Amino acid sequence: MLVQVVKSKIHRVRVTGADLNYIGSITIDEDLMDAANIIEGERVQIVNNNNGERLETYAIPGPRGSGEITLNGAAARKVAVNDVLILIVYGFLELEEAKKFKPALVFPNEKDNTLT
Repeated sequence: MLVQVVKSKIHRVRVTGADLNYIGSITIDEDLMDAANIIEGERVQIVNNNNGERLETYAIPGPRGSGEITLNGAAARKVAVNDVLILIVYGFLELEEAKKFKPALVFPNEKDNTLT
């Protein structure tokens, strides 16, 4: 049996941009993606602590060390610059593997979204 578990989480990052005219996705500083074990194109659940919105899109890498967190396309309407988000990625594992699995949890500096 497969169960779905949290694979990766970036806890409390601040939105740096919202680009309605981009084709879609969330741009995430590549350092944060690496730390959270998120790959380009992977589905990401976005939880907005400021307004309660929850949505899903896919990750694209932003410049390393930039702290960039930009919602693109229609998702840009669900955030405002400086909103605080939680980014979650889930994975499917066999039940026994899931019991032992430890997700990649990242807690960046909330002021500039950098790793401390």
